[in-house]
Amino acid sequence: MANPLLSDKALDQSVERAGWAAPRGAHKNIYGGPTQPNDTISPWDPPKAPEGAMTVNGTISATLVLLALLLVSATFGWLATKANAVGQVKFPVIAFVGIFVGLACVIGCYVKPKYARILAPVYALAEGYFVGAISKAYNTYQGGIVTKAVGATVAVFAVMLFLYRTGIIKVTDRFRRIVIGATMGIALFYLVSFVIGIFAGGQSFLNSSSLLSIGFSIFAVIIAASNLALDFDVIERGVARQLPKQMEWVCALGLVVTLVWLYLELLRLLSKLQRR
Repeated sequence: MANPLLSDKALDQSVERAGWAAPRGAHKNIYGGPTQPNDTISPWDPPKAPEGAMTVNGTISATLVLLALLLVSATFGWLATKANAVGQVKFPVIAFVGIFVGLACVIGCYVKPKYARILAPVYALAEGYFVGAISKAYNTYQGGIVTKAVGATVAVFAVMLFLYRTGIIKVTDRFRRIVIGATMGIALFYLVSFVIGIFAGGQSFLNSSSLLSIGFSIFAVIIAASNLALDFDVIERGVARQLPKQMEWVCALGLVVTLVWLYLELLRLLSKLQRR
């Protein structure tokens, strides 16, 4: 889901909370039009950041650390999820706890970004356990689906990064409004479907293999992928504004949250397609 960590409002609030003095109008040559006629500074190759400011490389390093922790935790979640000879899965209850712990970490990081260096790794460990458990459940019923979902997630990430860096996809205000609005709509739909499923029971529309359900999953994957472009854009904005070093972990967490959502959507979509 589009997370509040990677938004202009969050960046501005982080600046204020940290007492950072970088002006909001800085680097208009990147985001608000060139300040000089022949200004050709690349957003991905900005001037050397001052000591203590976030950088693209620093954000990449923080993201890799979080992904490594998530992978380790996912391994434990996978091993803790047992399946018997007839394919019945015993889902560990603690995996559901991981969802709420991860959500608490995201909210905490939004409210207190100075603790992101601690909260982000906790999120990766908590959410990773759930991701590993749910992946094992899917793989038990549909062997090999996890490998396909991971490969598809990496491919989508690479394509979106290429499209963003080459300027084929431009993150405009209209693009942001559309993607964020669609993301909030999907989140609301998931919530309503969950509540209905509790009282009505039976197979949920989200888990059915109908053409309408598959179409919805494709839409969700497209929106999740579009959120990656928003993440890339906000990271650039943070670097351009010379935000404090701690924001590398905030942005890294936001990017990992999007990747986890994208992976789960692809996992669900592939499962539906295999059941057709």
